[in-house]
Amino acid sequence: MSTIKFHQDLKVCQQSFDAAMEIYKLSKTFPKEEIYSLTDQIRRSSGSVSANISEALCKRK
Repeated sequence: MSTIKFHQDLKVCQQSFDAAMEIYKLSKTFPKEEIYSLTDQIRRSSGSVSANISEALCKRK
C-alpha cells in the first residue's frame, strides 16, 4: 500500500477534478440567459468537491 502525501495522490480527488473540468466544458454550451444563475452554481459546486476532499485529508493528518 502506498503512502498518500498529497491530496492529488487520491484517485477520488483526481476523478473529481476531471469531472469538474468536464462539467465546466459542458456548461459552456448552456444558453446565455443561464450564465449567471444555473451555470455559476453548477461550476462552483463541481469545483468544491475536490476542495472538500483536500480539506478533509489535511484535517486527518
